[in-house]
Amino acid sequence: MSTDTLSAAVAARAGFAADVFDRLAAGSHDGIGITRASYGEGEAFAHELMAETAMGLGLEVERDAAGNTYMTLPGTDRAAAPVIVGSHLDSVAQGGNFDGAAGVVSGLVVCAGLLDAGLTPPRDVRVMGIRAEESAWFGVSYIGSRSALGTLPSGALETARRADTGRVLDDHMAEAGGDPAALAAGEVYLPPAAQHAYLEVHIEQGPVLEEAGIPVGLVTGIRGNRRLPAARVQGEYSHCGGVPRSHRRDAVIAAAELVSALDAIWTECDDQGRDFAFTIGKFFTDAEWHAMTKIAGAVDFSLDMRSLDAGFLDEMEGRLATLAAEIGTRRDVAFELGDFTRAAPGVLDPDIRRDLAEGVGRLAIPSLEIASGASHDAAAFAAAGVPTAMIFIRNAHGSHNPDEAMEIPDFMAATGLLAWWLAEKA
Repeated sequence: MSTDTLSAAVAARAGFAADVFDRLAAGSHDGIGITRASYGEGEAFAHELMAETAMGLGLEVERDAAGNTYMTLPGTDRAAAPVIVGSHLDSVAQGGNFDGAAGVVSGLVVCAGLLDAGLTPPRDVRVMGIRAEESAWFGVSYIGSRSALGTLPSGALETARRADTGRVLDDHMAEAGGDPAALAAGEVYLPPAAQHAYLEVHIEQGPVLEEAGIPVGLVTGIRGNRRLPAARVQGEYSHCGGVPRSHRRDAVIAAAELVSALDAIWTECDDQGRDFAFTIGKFFTDAEWHAMTKIAGAVDFSLDMRSLDAGFLDEMEGRLATLAAEIGTRRDVAFELGDFTRAAPGVLDPDIRRDLAEGVGRLAIPSLEIASGASHDAAAFAAAGVPTAMIFIRNAHGSHNPDEAMEIPDFMAATGLLAWWLAEKA
């Protein structure tokens, strides 16, 4: 396959890419940012737009029981295991336009370039628009990809509830045209052993590439996570001035002590060169009960712990339980942590990583090796045993906000690298 011909054809599709992004934003802007709720109206619009765009290119379009969209460019050997390229099409509330969507558009641009150049890949290239990656909606990671791979956690369909509606996942999935009953019965649309590889192009969601002045990142690994979406400290409401310290059951102080202990562990990890990060995304007292002159009797909070080291995450579950028990005894409060949700770290394929490192050299694309602190569908594919790699695109102003600022030339550099890999290595 002529890589020079393909590179020129892909580069010529920059305007096509920009137009797709513009239409995507126009159809899912909420007045402040982009909202494409998992199994909601905005996400449905994005899947329809991508499907229509793919059909306009002549690709085959189909959907699975979870509502994931597949847009396939047939290869020479249709019996060969396909390469899947893609990402998710949902967003957080009032997020940005490029998180996730860049990977789907990148796959469509590569397919358009192959068609324009009159080139047929050796195996099918399947562009996958994935449902429900953003755990902000249902509290479960990688719903669409894990549904397709047959690795969705047991019970998630019946118990996971969307944050804004309170309705369970299988209701929303069925309403969006999916078939949760088929998933519950064990349907596996993407048997992991039957997939050649999964490659995901994604914006970087931090400042590293932007500060380095580098357009493309070669991802070394994806942090796994352990999450407590709805933890609580239960103490006792009482008068702020009349109760001495020895008799207080202060939920705020107890919760703050736990947070401080986790921060000390993070410092310890930094000193030891261990990978760790945690976030308390929610931390609040009850507005119906709290007051300036009350000792707070309850605090609700969430916890997200991340690391590239799966064993350390397992260790942290035990350390957290011990800390909560010790603080609870000392402060005379009860920690109700709830159940962890878990996502394994994404161990990316060393051979594909070496290939991509070769590709940036061949194409003279400035690049940087970088670990992914954010979670991605690629982690689900890697955990299922599919050879997996990721390419990051420089993106100013962070992510999960309306100010995502990926530039089309950087997007095209990453897409050119993806096209090179498909032509030379797939």
